[in-house]
Amino acid sequence: MSVLRIIKNDPWLEPYSQAIQGRQDYFLQKEKELTQNGKISLSDFASGYLYFGLHPSDTGWVFREWAPGATNIYLIGDFNGWQEREEYRLKRIENGVFEINLPAAALHHEDLYKLKIHWPTGEGERIPAWTRRVVQDEQTHIFSAQVWNPKNPYSFKIRDFVPNTAPLLIYECHIGMASSEEKVGSYKEFTQNILPRIRADGYNCIQIMAIQEHPYYGSFGYHVSNFFAASSRFGTPDDLKELIDTAHAMKISVIMDIVHSHAVKNEIEGLGRFDGTTNQYFHDGARREHPAWDSLCFDYGKNEVLHFLLSNCKFWLEEYKFDGFRFDGVTSMLYYSHGLGESFSNYGDYYNGNEDGDAICYLSLANHLIHQVNKKAITIAEEVSGMPGLALPVKDGGYGFDYRMAMNIPDYWIKIIKEKKDQDWPVSVIWWETTNRRADEKTISYAESHDQALVGDKTIIFRLIDADMYWHMAVGDQNMTVDRGMALHKMIRLVTASSINGGYLNFTGNEFGHPEWIDFPREGNGWSYKYARRQWNLVDNPDLKYHFLGDFDKALIHLIGGVKNFQSSAIQKVWDNEKDQILAFRRDNLVFVFNFNPTTSFSGYGFLVPPGKYKMILNTDDPAFGGFGLVDKTIEHLTVHDPLYAGENKEWLKLYIPARTAMVLSEL
Repeated sequence: MSVLRIIKNDPWLEPYSQAIQGRQDYFLQKEKELTQNGKISLSDFASGYLYFGLHPSDTGWVFREWAPGATNIYLIGDFNGWQEREEYRLKRIENGVFEINLPAAALHHEDLYKLKIHWPTGEGERIPAWTRRVVQDEQTHIFSAQVWNPKNPYSFKIRDFVPNTAPLLIYECHIGMASSEEKVGSYKEFTQNILPRIRADGYNCIQIMAIQEHPYYGSFGYHVSNFFAASSRFGTPDDLKELIDTAHAMKISVIMDIVHSHAVKNEIEGLGRFDGTTNQYFHDGARREHPAWDSLCFDYGKNEVLHFLLSNCKFWLEEYKFDGFRFDGVTSMLYYSHGLGESFSNYGDYYNGNEDGDAICYLSLANHLIHQVNKKAITIAEEVSGMPGLALPVKDGGYGFDYRMAMNIPDYWIKIIKEKKDQDWPVSVIWWETTNRRADEKTISYAESHDQALVGDKTIIFRLIDADMYWHMAVGDQNMTVDRGMALHKMIRLVTASSINGGYLNFTGNEFGHPEWIDFPREGNGWSYKYARRQWNLVDNPDLKYHFLGDFDKALIHLIGGVKNFQSSAIQKVWDNEKDQILAFRRDNLVFVFNFNPTTSFSGYGFLVPPGKYKMILNTDDPAFGGFGLVDKTIEHLTVHDPLYAGENKEWLKLYIPARTAMVLSEL
């Protein structure tokens, strides 16, 4: 038996080769089972959305639902007074599947409907599991499925879009809170108002949260009820399709924050006790409920559940032209313990019998399927334990993700800001944290995401400046706390983004230091939308300092995005000195220099770099970015010969480096 590449790449995994090989064998066995020994493709298997749910047919309508625990199912809705009527009773056909055929006149576009399901011990109204449209009544707040069959459905104009991943520059966003008004924003408003901003700022990908329908808005979309329905809070399915099509026309790829790690407990709106049983989609007994999330855990060992979830992946790719997914809660899926209370301090912690083989197999199948449907699709794992192989191909012993989130980096920035005085910031540790990753796996680096912006936490800018943001962000208002915060905000972003090996992510508004937190409407805040929005007026106002941060982020993203395959270029540390707090590194013809020292500027500070002429192309202290302009950016810097290094093709690059400043120089 040949040695898997994951073990060749990392011989320290050799003691666990049996577990790793067993994981791959299980995947191959399950794929063979689902594809009928290769008679069909995995993509063919994952086409349940074309069969289940409501569809127009040659004779009118056909509706199918899988509910093995049910004894009777009726279609109820606007069309029959919400009453159980014999002509709307589904027939049980096989394998727990129920079906009904109706004439064309029986249902109409925008009709509301549900299922009335009977089981041996009771009955209840349910929203169909495969429905593609769910709406909430504004008065009663009741959710219902809705017939969606417009006469002129949206037709995609861009059909052959290929994402730009060299590098991948992600703008993480939430449609509802992207509006500046105190309300739920819409797909259309996002298309018209926010996409142009994202394009102008240089990002080439958006990662959209809260797309799958969820009953509680404040869940941020992480307690999903209807997996095939795009949230109607933001508009219609056609509106979302237009958003994606428009983004593609702007050369912006669109990935979805997909939640397959758990589901909302709701029974009427969700899958909680869909057919009267507790284990149709979920584990039974102690494994049914997630101990920390107040939600239900899928049973990935059931082929019917695999069919549902894999079909869900394919549906969003095919129906809406999403370019991929960021899988949420992967750590929770990997382990029976959901990763709770685990230290993951050595390799043995990953292979101690705690790993959930069924969930691991599902993730491998999902990645295989997604890339079978669209070989250019993007998949990202949000995973905190550091499980080896997440972003390696399945054939090499991995899970098949394209990227994994570098979740250590934002944790480190929070820790250092909270616990270290500025004069104690260790540049060698900053280098280690921003570049510490598995050499054979690509990562998405980020300084902060939506997690740090939520109520109960603080963004980087709020940790650095805090209450002074309310009083001293006017241009011309000199405030040392604000000056420090803005300088470090720019430096933190520059060192994080410039040291990537895959991609970079920013959450909406964080690029310009959006103040305060995100707090969705809830009883505790009087159901207010005040903090569930983005104040674009702040960055648009030339009299406020927010635009300096926004302009710097724009320059940074355009710099990185303007270098072909920046993410894969060799990164070489040139210098780090803890006493001086100076860090420097190279990527191809670019030199990145950071002086984290809060008080000391250095004149004639030298680094050994390839001989030549260098010019500054980005400087955090530039007045255009709210800096003091202590460096003349027009000067061309010639390296100085040193006979000691003549054989190494290195010469001294000597610079003036102001305190708390970073700069990028390009070899001419």
